[in-house]
Amino acid sequence: MAGTRYQYTTSPRKLEPDVQRKKHKRQHNLKVVEDLPRQKVKVSKEQKRKQKNLTLIVIGIFILLLTISYRNSQINEKFNEAQNLKKELSALQKENEQLEVNIENSLNLNNIEKQAKEKLGMQKLTNKQTVYITLPKKDYVEPATEEVVKENEQNWFEKLVDKIFNR
Repeated sequence: MAGTRYQYTTSPRKLEPDVQRKKHKRQHNLKVVEDLPRQKVKVSKEQKRKQKNLTLIVIGIFILLLTISYRNSQINEKFNEAQNLKKELSALQKENEQLEVNIENSLNLNNIEKQAKEKLGMQKLTNKQTVYITLPKKDYVEPATEEVVKENEQNWFEKLVDKIFNR
């Protein structure tokens, strides 16, 4: 009755010897396996085929994941490039709008007059600076002296009809 789990006595059992006994049982259950040289271990053809198939599947999955990852990196690069181009476009549009406003301001007659006075030192004309010139009342356009004759292009049938009836 030493191997049974039931205890028929009223006194509690001691834990230490029991724990030590379990450790000894574990040590007895372990078996030492010696490494056999490769020549003695025989692997069947079916095991080799399964191992090759598994290796090919793992390599295939690795290549597939590598391809997906490479493709995603290319997509990210193109997306970033598109975003940069959009930012550049918006910056150029803002600059273009500013240049258009500057052009409109520079075409204002008051601004032109102001710049002419300040930068170029120009002044408005006075009555003393006005010079009047008298020109002869001769017409400088010559009338055409030659008469322009237009010839109507006629086909051979119309020319024949004209020669017959005009005689």
